[in-house]
Amino acid sequence: MEAALAYTQEKDLRDEVNEMKEILNCKNPELALHVGVSRSTISQYLNGNYVGNVDKVETGLRAWLEKARQEVAKQEVVRAEAIQERNSILPEKTQYFESSDYVSVIGLCRMCQEEAALGIVVGRSGYGKTHALRKYAKLPRVAYVECNEAMNQKDLIRRIEQSLGLPKSYGSIDERMGHVVEFFNYNQGYLLIIDEADKLITKYTQKKIELLRNITDAAEAGTVGIVLAGEPALESMIKSYDERFANRMDFGYKLHGLTKKEVEKYLEKYEIEESALNELVLRACNGRTGCFRLFDRTLNNIMRILRESGQTRITLQVIKEASRMMIL
Repeated sequence: MEAALAYTQEKDLRDEVNEMKEILNCKNPELALHVGVSRSTISQYLNGNYVGNVDKVETGLRAWLEKARQEVAKQEVVRAEAIQERNSILPEKTQYFESSDYVSVIGLCRMCQEEAALGIVVGRSGYGKTHALRKYAKLPRVAYVECNEAMNQKDLIRRIEQSLGLPKSYGSIDERMGHVVEFFNYNQGYLLIIDEADKLITKYTQKKIELLRNITDAAEAGTVGIVLAGEPALESMIKSYDERFANRMDFGYKLHGLTKKEVEKYLEKYEIEESALNELVLRACNGRTGCFRLFDRTLNNIMRILRESGQTRITLQVIKEASRMMIL
């Protein structure tokens, strides 16, 4: 048992030495010099073939290991401090970039709230409409509801109740809609944002979009504004399936996506090589797959890589590395 334990300890020491050699890129001649033995002795010991005075070799190796660990720890501290210093140089990522689309969506929401009007915002997925709408929804007297295909009328009215802070109610759809209308009549100046509204309309049913129209019909004039947002098809869908609602729309905006100048302005605070800038412009602006979301996700990964590596310059190689785990 003791012999087996001694063998295990010898094996562990050899493993530790070999691992530390690899970390420090230390060769046998250099290690032998530190331990005070010949290079052949070190080589034989690490290969398990040494038959001489093992105690002397192991004592020297343990002393070297202790110093090596201290050196590695110091290097890690220096590296961490260097990365932290470089990271402090990296500009903070802009949370809300005021592109023309962003400004227009915010402006439309403001007009609809101030004038208790109806508005519609359409744009391709990833263009940033939800990003802007959620930002506006942080303001007072703004309720935000994000829709999905699985929602029925009860789900929609419940989401509206939740967004207004109303307690869960029971009864028919019409009764619950009446409670919502009553809330708007007593709390004038609200804006109700219905995002992904195109998912409420199909060729088989229009009842969910009609529920929204009924709220505006029942509410007193000048009490509540509503903004519908969704894919570009939303506008034609409303015209086809609820013409009365379409005719009442006061304001509308179609997102166009980021322009090259806007991307360049967004990135002007970063140190970036020209080829990398061109690649990011392509990801933001090309008509087939380019969009704000792809640009934003790529930049998030870039910033993570720069922080981890201690770099400050965005290069094409950094972008390629940032894209490895992305679906483009």
